[in-house]
Amino acid sequence: MSDSPLRRLHRFLVPPESGQGWTAYLWLVYLAFFSIEWFFRPIATLEAWLAAATLTAFLTLYFSAFRRRGVAALLHLAGMASLAIAWAPFNSGSSVLFIYAASFAHLVGRPRQAAVVVIGIALLAASTAVWAQPVLWYWLPGVFVSLIIGAANIFFGEQHRSNAELRLTQAEVRRLARVAERERIARDLHDVLGHTLSLISVKSELAGRLIETDPERAADEVRSIHESARTALAEVREAIGGFREQTLKQAFDHIRASLRAADVELRLDVDPEPKFDPKQEAMLALVVREAATNVIRHSDARCCRIRILRNGDGTRVEISDDGGGSIRADGGGIQGMRARIESLGGDLIIDDNGKQVTASIPEPAE
Repeated sequence: MSDSPLRRLHRFLVPPESGQGWTAYLWLVYLAFFSIEWFFRPIATLEAWLAAATLTAFLTLYFSAFRRRGVAALLHLAGMASLAIAWAPFNSGSSVLFIYAASFAHLVGRPRQAAVVVIGIALLAASTAVWAQPVLWYWLPGVFVSLIIGAANIFFGEQHRSNAELRLTQAEVRRLARVAERERIARDLHDVLGHTLSLISVKSELAGRLIETDPERAADEVRSIHESARTALAEVREAIGGFREQTLKQAFDHIRASLRAADVELRLDVDPEPKFDPKQEAMLALVVREAATNVIRHSDARCCRIRILRNGDGTRVEISDDGGGSIRADGGGIQGMRARIESLGGDLIIDDNGKQVTASIPEPAE
């Protein structure tokens, strides 16, 4: 839906970043002090024209000042103060223009600079009162109200800046959270699909070789492929939902089936009943699955060994094979493994020319 001309005009006069909204027009009610004197004496034609020109110039400066900062804002303040000085000998109500000038002082710079500007405007208003017409109802608004309004707007201006910075920080946190979530989903999908698709590929190749020589076993492999695909679909849904957790036993079952289909022997060296923190166990399951997938895809190994050693400091996982050693430290799967392990305060090392992956994870804090 397109904006109305009135709203477009409002955004032009009072930019949204000023934080003023429609209240910017409410403050103009104090311009009544500029014309109050003419209720007690007649106004000449020339004076009326000069007053109209002054109000036009002031309104131009007023609405323009909302989008100015630094030196440009200071020049707008000087313009308002100049109009007040010019009218001082003829119209004591012009002191209100000093107040408007002080109200924009927070746009000049940091609070200390703005405070200096406010004090300067108040002193200028007092000097003008002494020079033009030193009466109480002239210098009291021009001096004291300028100080009060100027100080208040400095405070609210800083509060507005702080709120704007907070909104930017919150937006950046949300952006980083989205990036982290996308990376998590990418890692989870890589782990799930990489392992399962490797298993399906190996089993499909095996079923193709057996379909003529051993149809019954080939049918078993096809059923296993179907079950693997269903399991992968469920794991993808869990990965996207962010609640996928797998035990080491489940991971070893998957790995054993995958390696058997690829004619790779699995040797496990694990405590019969290891006790892990659930988050730590899920992380270890992902690590061993990814490492086993690398063995199947790249190593041409005949044997894969997985050792899990625990001591008082933490857990050490070693995955090695007797193949060609083709694990790359810059591969996507390895980078995902490293990110997961480092998130728990551990580290990942690839040694023996890419034949062994060693992951160390400290004990979780109590």
